Amino acid sequence: MKTATFPSLRVDPELRSAAEDVLEVGESLSSFVEQSIRDGVHRRQAQREFLERGLKSRDAAHKAQS
Repeated sequence: MKTATFPSLRVDPELRSAAEDVLEVGESLSSFVEQSIRDGVHRRQAQREFLERGLKSRDAAHKAQS
């Protein structure tokens, strides 16, 4: 499988330092950033699915009342 890269990201030195301070033993900054992106994607997918289920439920309730 081919891999892809994310664009370079410029951040304040304070943010980089804060990120480096919370790294686990053996964890690289790159792996931390990758995991953070994965977590963000998962969270947004879950939010989207939750909203879709809510809208479907709303529509079904409206149909049931009609």
